[in-house]
Amino acid sequence: MAMLTDVSLDISVVLGTTAMPIHQALRLGRGAIIELEAGESDEVSILVNNHPVAKGVVVVSGSHIAVEVRRMVARSPDRR
Repeated sequence: MAMLTDVSLDISVVLGTTAMPIHQALRLGRGAIIELEAGESDEVSILVNNHPVAKGVVVVSGSHIAVEVRRMVARSPDRR
């Protein structure tokens, strides 16, 4: 178990996606709002090292925001 304390993982939560021309992305400034193709009750994707591992939902409790894991995603055969 001591070896696991030195493992570093990059965990990301994808709330939604959108497509945008590069010239528009370059003009974005601080505080810009980008509309996503997802609603507030849609599932989020949970990625570990850029690979999907689970689906979940965003949970807001007071001033805290969390992600509740609802189901694990099966690994692709080439990632086993």
